[in-house]
Amino acid sequence: MYRKEKSIQLKSSSAALYNNLSVLRPPGRQLLCFSAVHGPSVTVLSAAADGLGFSHRQLQAKEGGMAVSTCVLTQASWCVLPSRVLLVLTSQKGIQMYEFDGSIMVYWHALDVTEHPPAQAVFARGIAAAGGRFICVGTSSGLVLVFDIPPKGTNITVSEVLEQHRDAITDIAAELGRAPDGAGDLVTADDAGTLCVWSAGEEFTLLSKIPAFGCACSSVKLWNGVVAAGYGNGQIRLYEAATGLLRAEVNAHARWIYALDLAPQTGKLLSGAEDSFVHVWKLSTNPDTDDVEINHCHAECVTDTQVCGARFCDPEGNSFAVTGYDLSEIFRYARA
Repeated sequence: MYRKEKSIQLKSSSAALYNNLSVLRPPGRQLLCFSAVHGPSVTVLSAAADGLGFSHRQLQAKEGGMAVSTCVLTQASWCVLPSRVLLVLTSQKGIQMYEFDGSIMVYWHALDVTEHPPAQAVFARGIAAAGGRFICVGTSSGLVLVFDIPPKGTNITVSEVLEQHRDAITDIAAELGRAPDGAGDLVTADDAGTLCVWSAGEEFTLLSKIPAFGCACSSVKLWNGVVAAGYGNGQIRLYEAATGLLRAEVNAHARWIYALDLAPQTGKLLSGAEDSFVHVWKLSTNPDTDDVEINHCHAECVTDTQVCGARFCDPEGNSFAVTGYDLSEIFRYARA
């Protein structure tokens, strides 16, 4: 069971965007960092582990260079690589990368408007670190840009463009160094509900493509060779990453799922949706039958709130945080 803890106030409310919460526990620091997007800005908040004493920083969407624009941010997420941690922002104009605390912008990538048909929205969305030195970012045209990140400095380059999707990317997830052999370590999802599983490397290899079934996949995670996908119909589906086979499905929510998260050390899965509920599940593999199993552990009703972000605050899944549309605070919960 989890109990509610002292909430953290935001400078502005959270927008109704998929996966609109990112949480970072910086290595070697007794800090928790949170970020949530609203319009053209993102609030980056650093709090002591006990929730007392915190500082805010507001970052703005940029047109290019240092010119501030009125474009809307679509996501903010920390990418943890072995050599460094970057905060990545996506917007209607491009992709911004900052040092983890938001103090210095180290890279700006403008989106190519000519790649999109006339009258189609242009934006980037879906962010994940992969393969030890790459950051992958999705776009509204279905492309996934692979950025090669040096251990330090600003010499960031686009090393590859993945072209399997035909619809706007919704989310990207990776498993750093823990995926079983041949299972893949990156999964990309799109608005149609198509999933692609990749093996990251000098060249990214497509391992399996899971077809759409008429419903958008808004959030996706990867754990121990299992893809966990949340959909607009409230379902969570579990697939075998290497083959794309459906292993389990559960009618988890009454409305659209906006966020999933996984605790890598325990296999706990967190889901949040428009129905005001946050659920904690436990994923496991039956050693006798090799079946993938999902068990319900906890339900939390965030009253009168359209949940748009939900993240574990530790790798064991002992605590989690939640944001909601038009809510100017982050709710926190911890194991009782």
